[in-house]
Amino acid sequence: MAQAIPFPQDRTCPYHPPTGYRPLSAEGPLNRVTLYDDTEAWLVTGHAEAQALLTDPRLSADRQNPAFPLIARRFELSRREPLALLGVDDPLHNKQRRTLIPTFGVKRVAAMRPRIQRVVDELLDALVAQGPPAELVASFALPVPSIVICELLGVPYADHDFFEEASRRILRSATAEETDAGRRELMDYLGDLVDRKTKTAGGGAGHGDLADGRAAAPAADATPEGVLDELVRDRLSDGTLDRDELVRLALILLVAGHETTANMISLGTFTLLEHPDQLRALRADPELTRDAVEELLRFLSIADGLVRVATEDIEVAGQTIRADDGVILSAAAVNRDTTVYPDADDLDVRRNARHHLAFGFGIHQCLGQNLARAELEIALHSLLTRLPDLRLAVPAQEIRMKPGDTIQGLIELPVTWGRG
Repeated sequence: MAQAIPFPQDRTCPYHPPTGYRPLSAEGPLNRVTLYDDTEAWLVTGHAEAQALLTDPRLSADRQNPAFPLIARRFELSRREPLALLGVDDPLHNKQRRTLIPTFGVKRVAAMRPRIQRVVDELLDALVAQGPPAELVASFALPVPSIVICELLGVPYADHDFFEEASRRILRSATAEETDAGRRELMDYLGDLVDRKTKTAGGGAGHGDLADGRAAAPAADATPEGVLDELVRDRLSDGTLDRDELVRLALILLVAGHETTANMISLGTFTLLEHPDQLRALRADPELTRDAVEELLRFLSIADGLVRVATEDIEVAGQTIRADDGVILSAAAVNRDTTVYPDADDLDVRRNARHHLAFGFGIHQCLGQNLARAELEIALHSLLTRLPDLRLAVPAQEIRMKPGDTIQGLIELPVTWGRG
């Protein structure tokens, strides 16, 4: 293209990629974009090219690399501290990931499904008792994954206002200083929690409710038991992890564990309400729920920019990515690649969309994807079944969206149901 377009851009429709990205695919699967500080990076919009690059060891996720591209000003202080799991390369990444794989495996998530269902049912009971109208983000979409990740990790849900606000500052603050302050406050909180768990390690407390379906009865002064306790006992005690690394892992799991799924529940609900034919098909055949979730993950692509830096020259799609070039893989554009998904701009709950890149690809593919899928399936199915006449309480154009430089979603979702 003659002139690099700016990245990221805000969406004009909550469930479609920014209109400014549309010319890129016509130009080819790899194009130059300009970031907030006038530096340029490569934007990848082709599905095949994205898969190839995400498995290429010459692309690095190391955010402490001075050449690593930043997509927003608030990340300017992020190079000072290593980002666990998402921001490291092998072999450190492999060590951290192997440590956590059992936590998010298919078997453990399957055992969690009854408890997730109870969480959803209790929140819907409260919503129905309160009566319409309601704001669905605060009353349902956010509490579902927040409660689940707290119980899984062993974090007191009573503190959710604090860590949800700290997460908001990390992900959406206007300045680097405010973002860094939110990160440090949350690190201090989790460090104190890990220290308390370390002091009580070996006391014989049982696993938490989510681990095996049985509720534990901790001592009155104990923190809830969960995965962090297991990591303290099994990994901190034998030196596999040190305290700081464990706290950084806890930060990633806590923030990602509730922010992404909360956005998917609310935005997925809005999208279905705005596509009544697809909503009718889903309600008529609940067996479509799993396919519908995959299609919503593809269609919405809320985690749009997967950011990397090249450590060597890479030839791809007739272009040369030079060493130290920034590379951004746009999930929103990749998941609308018409060579893979015919009629890609149409929502189709019957589509086989399981090769989407909403969870990334390669070694950094989202570790919590099994849990996210379970939460989405249970939350959306239960919400639409319990409230068959759910609808927006305000015109769709009044729904406020999050900016393009963070996880995509809705700030609020006013809904109503029943007569009137």
